[in-house]
Amino acid sequence: MITRHRFAGLLLSTLMLCSGVAAAAQTTGKVIAPLRGTIDQVTDSSLQVTDRKGEKVSVKLNDQTRVLSVSKGTLDDIKPDSFIGTAAVPQPDGTLKALEVHVFAASLRGTGEGHSAWESADGKVDTMTNGTVGKLVKSKGRTLTVTYGNQQKTVNVPEDVPIVTLDPGDRSLLKPGAHIVLFSATDDKGERVATRISAGKDGTVPPM
Repeated sequence: MITRHRFAGLLLSTLMLCSGVAAAAQTTGKVIAPLRGTIDQVTDSSLQVTDRKGEKVSVKLNDQTRVLSVSKGTLDDIKPDSFIGTAAVPQPDGTLKALEVHVFAASLRGTGEGHSAWESADGKVDTMTNGTVGKLVKSKGRTLTVTYGNQQKTVNVPEDVPIVTLDPGDRSLLKPGAHIVLFSATDDKGERVATRISAGKDGTVPPM
């Protein structure tokens, strides 16, 4: 027999679960799952990478492969009108709790703009939101609105989450030992080709 207290607890759990499902349902497209790892070898046309599971992966490079430089940042790098990306966990009240924030250089504004399902570094499916910072409140971290297209999210950024800055880079960043987050597509031969690589500068590990 279910008591009133137990029923109330079950109802609350169900409502919280439904809120999480609803938040996930608002994302667009399939789950984005970038390759994260460390570069082992580099040639003019390919990378050999050890991913975070310890598996060896070969990825082709071409003239369209973009390289971004990732450097350590601070909360003060997040400003009104900054274009940012944030991997985050949907909360029951509809807001997002940031796991990390990456602040794009002005020349990179618009990169990946939108709100998508995202496989985070821990393997869980969370969200990625790329957009422009509007209102920003400083209080034990940051609370900010992020606008993408005609939509908007409220993001809470705890004080202890990693913050990085992203700038245009070049292939000199692609060297053995560099930590990367790599986005790719499959060519007509079924091989993985890098479309964009975020490479850590001076030992920085991209947190996204």
